[in-house]
This record gives sequence, C-alpha cells and structure tokens, in this order.
Amino acid sequence: MAKKTQAAKPVNLKKVKVSKKETAKPAKKKGAKEEPVEKERLISSEVVFQGPLFRVLHDKLIEPGGKKSERDVIRHNGSVVILAVDNIKSKRDPWIVMERQYRHAARQYLWELPAGKLDAGEEALAGAQRELEEETGYRAKKWKPLVEYYGSPGFLGESMKVFFAEGLMAGDAHPEDDEEIEFRLVKLSDVVKMIEKGAIKDGKTLCSVLLYARQLSGKYKKK
Repeated sequence: MAKKTQAAKPVNLKKVKVSKKETAKPAKKKGAKEEPVEKERLISSEVVFQGPLFRVLHDKLIEPGGKKSERDVIRHNGSVVILAVDNIKSKRDPWIVMERQYRHAARQYLWELPAGKLDAGEEALAGAQRELEEETGYRAKKWKPLVEYYGSPGFLGESMKVFFAEGLMAGDAHPEDDEEIEFRLVKLSDVVKMIEKGAIKDGKTLCSVLLYARQLSGKYKKK
C-alpha cells in the first residue's frame, strides 16, 4: 500500500551560484552587429512510419556549416516527468514517489519516476498533473519546473520536461488499460543508494533524482 501524504510546505531549491567572472560576456562595440546564428536548411522530409505514439521521418538537409546530411528521426509530442516528494517528516531526506513497471524495449522491470507523453497541443504542466494522478492517484499543491533534456538527441526528437511537485494528496490511481504500475514512496537517500548500486537504469530518473539531491544537499549543508 502506498503511504498517504499530507500537504507540505514548499522546498525552495537552492540555485547554483555562479561568479560574475564566469557569467561575464564580452563587451559589444557600439554599432557592432550580432553575427547571425547558422541554421539547418531542410531539403525534404518523408514520413516512413506513423504509429500511435510517434512517427519516423527520413530527412534530407544541409546542416549548419554547409554539410549535406540524411537523418532518420523519431518525432514525438514530448513527455513530462514528475519528481513528486513528501517532505513533511524530513526535509533533508524526503520520500519520493517511485514506480516499477515492465519495459519491453529494455526487456526488464525498471524503477522510474512517474512520467508520460503529452497529447498534441497539451501544456506541459497540465500533462504532468494528469500523468501523476492517472498513474499514482496523487495530486500536488505546489508545482515548479526542474529541468528539460533530450534523452537521445542523435535520432530521437523527444523533449522531456521534469517537474518538481510537493504538497501531495493521495487518491485513486486510474492508469491506462495497457499499464501495470506498482508504485510506492521511497526515501531519497534510498533512491540514491539504488542508483549507486546500479539498481536504477532509467535515464529520466537518474537525471532528475541526482540533480534534486545535489540541490537539496547544497541547501542544507552545514556552514
């Protein structure tokens, strides 16, 4: 059974401090024009496969720099990932909502953060709220973006937007017919141990949890 949660106060994640020296940009000369950013030029794009989740395109293009190229690219509406935490009992070591499900592509069960694809035209935050409630039954009072990344940009055009959610309220999950998801709350420290032991192989979970753990440890480190 999943641990029921109550509303919690928001965690203000520490922003990484960067010195002025590191962020300084070269001074622009008066009247100087910015150099135009080179862009690719698409010659042709052919749909070679169309499925319910994504489509595959064969593109012919001229890349920035003038090189001619042909690429097979998977196009996707994008996905959302939810790092949902219960930090009522401990802000230093909060509980993380984790899922375990079978992934045919990996041919094994994987531990993951809740996630899902966006519908066409759907706002990322709305999609994240929908996916969390569908897969786990949880809703959250506080939401904020954490990070956005591309899992495999060599051939996959899927952008994954990660959201941090807190102030959890438990409810009934209603996953899709083809989803069999086991979920539970796991302490952040235990999730990190699982990562260190190689028990978590899912990229979105590795990226999101380690970034959050780093930010959290930075906030609460002893001075």
